[in-house]
This record gives sequence, C-alpha cells and structure tokens, in this order.
Amino acid sequence: MRCIVKKTLKTIVASGNDLLVQVKANQPSLLDKLTALTAQSAPAETAYDTQLGQRNRIEERHAAVWPVAEGALGTAWSGLRCTIQVRRHTEVFNTARKLWKPRCETAWYLCTRPLSAAQAQQAVREHWAIENRLHYVRDVSLGEDASRIRTRPGVFAQLRTCALNLLRQTGHTNIKGARQIVAWSEREMLALLQRMQQ
Repeated sequence: MRCIVKKTLKTIVASGNDLLVQVKANQPSLLDKLTALTAQSAPAETAYDTQLGQRNRIEERHAAVWPVAEGALGTAWSGLRCTIQVRRHTEVFNTARKLWKPRCETAWYLCTRPLSAAQAQQAVREHWAIENRLHYVRDVSLGEDASRIRTRPGVFAQLRTCALNLLRQTGHTNIKGARQIVAWSEREMLALLQRMQQ
C-alpha cells in the first residue's frame, strides 16, 4: 500500500497536477512524522466553520495549516507543500431518545499545493463530497466491498463505474432505487439504453 501511494504522488507531481490525501493509521511512519513536525511550531493559519441543523446535527470544524519544507517528511514525500489538521466536533441528535450525542475526531491531510486555512477547509469538504458521492455509493449501493469476485476484479469495478455513470447521466439521484427499477422492468432497461445512445 505504501509503495502505491508514493508512486501515485510521484506521478501526480510529474504531471503538474495537485493531490490532497488523508493520512490515516495505515501510514504509521508518515503519520508520526507529520504529528512530530506540527508539534514543533504553531500553525501558519487557522480557520473555523460551523454547520447547524443539517441531518440532525451541529458540526464545528477547526482547520489548521502548516507549510512543509522540501524534504521535511523524507525524500519519498518531497512533492508535498502543506499539512492540514481538521478537528471536528459534532453533536448528533438521536430522534428516538431525544438526546444529543457528541463526537470528536481529528483528521490529517497532506497537499501538494500551499493552501490557506480557508482553502484547506473547502478542499477537505470537497474531498468528502467525492467520498460520499462515489466511494460510499460503490461500497453500499453497488455492493463492491461485499463482492467475492477474485478473478480480474478490476474488470467488474469498471463495469460498476460504467453502470453508476449511466444512471447518473440519465438523471437518477437514488442509485439503489434506480438499480431496482431498471432490474425489475425490461421497459426501463431499454429506455435507459436508448438514452445512453443519444
């Protein structure tokens, strides 16, 4: 896994693009270097944001940004330019028990572009939008994580992507419901294929 991430970073930097990636516990040495680096100095900039009342929750987000000097995280990570820490404090309302349940988490990100704290906060929110619109749908609605296919799984991943894109292009927002409608009705399947050809 670590080798793939380093190769991806190298390819993205070489192509002139930018990368925002979350650093998790599956990269322990990088996470340790990151926390040690940020403990040495105060953040260059911070930002605060709050969101009230959406999906029965109140969320406060604090973003802090540290610049990363060339080679500070090692030569393999030399393309990275800033470290982002996002602390989220969320109060989720349980409608059955009529109680608020607090939840706190800290997430670390690395980016190949120097960002302000406000830009970092926006970039992280857009990063989560990708997670919610793509990965969650693939895992839950299309059952990718539960798949037992072991021979050429990449082919079936491409087929799932094609199906997801086709459903979205034809205006479906509820992918699980759209799958059921198309699977149960030959007329809907044919209409979907006709719309694809237009």
